[in-house]
Amino acid sequence: MDSAERRIVAFTAGSHGLVHTYELSIPILLTVWIAEFSTTAATLGLVSTIGYGLFGVGALPGGIVVDRFGSKPVILACLAGMAGSFLLVSVAPNLLALALAIGVWGVTASVYHPAGLSLLSKSVAQRGTALGYHGIGGNLGIALGPLATALLLLAFDWRIVAAALTLPAVVVGAYGATVDVDAALADPAAADGGGERGDGSGEREPATSGSAKGEVSLSTVADDTRVLLAGGFLIVFAFVTFSGLYYRTFLTFLPDLLGDVLGGLIDVQLIDPESPYAEEFDVARYMYVAILTVGVFGQYLGGRIADRMPPERGLIVLMSVLTGLALLFVPASGGPATFLVVSLSLGIALFTVQPLSQATVAAYSPSEARGISFGYTYLGIFGVGSFGAALAGTVLTRAGPRELFLVLAGIAALGALSAAAVSRFATRQD
Repeated sequence: MDSAERRIVAFTAGSHGLVHTYELSIPILLTVWIAEFSTTAATLGLVSTIGYGLFGVGALPGGIVVDRFGSKPVILACLAGMAGSFLLVSVAPNLLALALAIGVWGVTASVYHPAGLSLLSKSVAQRGTALGYHGIGGNLGIALGPLATALLLLAFDWRIVAAALTLPAVVVGAYGATVDVDAALADPAAADGGGERGDGSGEREPATSGSAKGEVSLSTVADDTRVLLAGGFLIVFAFVTFSGLYYRTFLTFLPDLLGDVLGGLIDVQLIDPESPYAEEFDVARYMYVAILTVGVFGQYLGGRIADRMPPERGLIVLMSVLTGLALLFVPASGGPATFLVVSLSLGIALFTVQPLSQATVAAYSPSEARGISFGYTYLGIFGVGSFGAALAGTVLTRAGPRELFLVLAGIAALGALSAAAVSRFATRQD
C-alpha cells in the first residue's frame, strides 16, 4: 500500500472500531440506566431495540446515499452523528429523550458499513488486506470498547462517561478530514479502477469524495438494483444472510453458554469471596472477551486469504470449518483444554469470514453500485441476521445447547452451499 491507501485504511478502521464501541457500550450503560430512570429491563430493552433496529434497517438507504454523495462525507457525518447522539445521551432527562438519543445513534451509525467498505473496495489495490485491517479495527472496538466503558464507570458518573465517549469520534473525524480519498480513487492501480465508469468505456469520471454520482431518485435506486440482480447478486445476498444468522445466533447467548460450561470445568478464585467485587467477577465474561479478541487474528487471516485466492472459494472452506466446529462445541465441553481450543477456534473462524465476505460483495458488484451493494449486504447481516437472537433463544428454551449447535451447523452448511453457488452461477464485476 502507498501512503494515501494507508491513511484511508487507518481512517476507516478507526471509524469502524468506534461504530462497534458505541454499539456495545449501550448494554454496559443499561445496567446504570435501570436505577437512574427507575425503570425495568424490559423497557430499556425496547429503548435499545429502537437504536439497534435503525442500525440495521438504515444500511440500505445509507448505501444509496453513499453511491450518490461519496464515502468520505458520509463517514464524517456518521462520526459527527454518533458523537452528537452520545452528547444527547449524557444530558437525557428522561426515557423518552434517551430513546431519541439512541435512535439518533442508530440512524447515523447505520450508514458506516456501506460507506467505509465502498471506499476501501474502490481505493485500495490490496483489497483483502485492507478489509482485514478494517475488520481488526472493528474487533478492537467490539472487545475493548465495552471494557473501557465499564472501567470508566468505576470512577465517573455515567453522564460524564457518555460525554467522554464522544471524544474519540472527534479525533478520528478530524483525522479523516485530512485524508485525501480522491487521489486514491483516481489512481488506475486502485482495486477495480476506482473512478472508472461502469460502462466499459474506459473513460474516467470525476473522483469526488468517494466517486459520488450526486443524484438520488427511485429510478436510480431501481436501476442499480437491477444491475446487481443481473449479475447474480441475489446469491451473494443469500450467503451474507446465512453468515449474519450464524454470527448473531452464536454470539447472543454465548456468555450464558460459556458460564454453564465453565462452571462445571474450572474453579477460578482470583477474587476474594468476601470482596464486594466477588459477585461481579464472572470468568465466562472474560472468556467471551477472549473469543472476540482472537477474532483480530481471524480478520487479518481472512484479508490475506482474500488477496491470494478468489474470496468466494475461501468462504466455502471457512463455512465448512464453522460447520465442523459447531458440531464439536458440545462434545468439547468435556474437558477444559478441548473446550478452550474449540471456543477460540470458533472466534478465529467466525471473524475470518468477514473480510472474505466483504471482498466477495465487492467482486460481484459494479463500482458505480458499490454503496448500495453493501447496503443490501448489511441489511441482510444486521437486519435479517438479527433474527438469530430469537432463533437462539427459542432453541435454548425448547431444547438445549446441543440442539442449538446443530442448528448452527446447519446454517453454516447452507452458507457453504450458497458460497459455492456464488462461485458457480454469479458473475464477477471487477
